[in-house]
Amino acid sequence: MFKSILVPTDGSPLAEKTFGPAIEAAKTNNGKIVAISVAHPFVYPYLTEGSTISNYKKEVEHDALRLSKQYVQRLADEAQKQGVPCETTTPCSVDPSGEIIAAVERFGCDVIFIASHGRRGISKLLLGSETQRVLADSPVPVMVFR
Repeated sequence: MFKSILVPTDGSPLAEKTFGPAIEAAKTNNGKIVAISVAHPFVYPYLTEGSTISNYKKEVEHDALRLSKQYVQRLADEAQKQGVPCETTTPCSVDPSGEIIAAVERFGCDVIFIASHGRRGISKLLLGSETQRVLADSPVPVMVFR
């Protein structure tokens, strides 16, 4: 069935609800897990000449990457406890859904286990949903957990 399971995480409790089912599916099928957390780069408007915030930018991006590594490590640790191989990746991008889709191809995944944050109403219209974008663009099946 599914031999390589991609599990995106943003460190939220809802995202971590996918860990158990992903590990169980990988164990059942003698598969592996690929954990991904996309760090968000520091984005700022164009500044006037002479303005610099490069040190601040580096600190913010370093913190974002550090957090992303912690998030995927939680899954890797849990998978290891249960004897399931787990690779991790923490790309830095303003397009999380694009990075998730790219990881499917890069790591040869055949399914994505992803959480839905269940936005409703106007916030769903304004903010959109990374999960919806993954569903729309994924070349492989997507299991959505609520």
